[in-house]
Amino acid sequence: MALAEVINRVAQRGGVIVVPAFAVDRTQLLIYYIRRLESEKRIPPLPIYMDSPMAIDVTDIYRRHQEDLKLNADDLRAEPFAVQALHVMRSPEQSKQINSVHTPALIISASGMATGGRVLHHLQQRLPDARNCVLLAGFQAQGTHGRELEEGAKSVQIHGENVPVRAEVVNLRQFSAHAGRSELMRWLAGAVAPPRQLFLVHGEPAAAKALESAVQSELHWPVTLPNYLQSFDLAS
Repeated sequence: MALAEVINRVAQRGGVIVVPAFAVDRTQLLIYYIRRLESEKRIPPLPIYMDSPMAIDVTDIYRRHQEDLKLNADDLRAEPFAVQALHVMRSPEQSKQINSVHTPALIISASGMATGGRVLHHLQQRLPDARNCVLLAGFQAQGTHGRELEEGAKSVQIHGENVPVRAEVVNLRQFSAHAGRSELMRWLAGAVAPPRQLFLVHGEPAAAKALESAVQSELHWPVTLPNYLQSFDLAS
């Protein structure tokens, strides 16, 4: 798994991995896979700092309602989120204590595209060190710090400071909750009957245009890419 490769590589060089992660579902998914990798002895049991009050609360909900999760018997026996060294950092004071960590570790903190929240403080602290790594766990929208890092920015502006980017940046797109074009086309093709009109309203312009072309050529459906403030009468 690519996640194991990243964790092992950064740990071997003594670095810290900062993961901007959405508090709901993405953080829990990462913890789940890290626990599995630990149990299979594919990664060392590194300290993990969950630095998001919302993510902490949501993880507690996941733990209390495992009957609603898609888990196999091995997961249930092992407790799916029981990583060996998980530290929950609720208060700002606890969050600041992570700055003193200088040995291999993972910091999982919101927001998922590094647009705000505690993760910005960790990026400000860790980006200048080439031993460290920023692990982007999914799609990064245009105009976000996550997108800047993904596109190879040499520096980013955080809290008014020009922060040099020397840390490794990796995007594991397989963690994205966004369906790709092939998945969307497969889902659309399962429709019992074609729609009177298909509107594509979410996605970057180039990707939306490509999906529009695919729908028209493969499914022969009427497709519209609405412009900003454009309106439609759906009753007619």
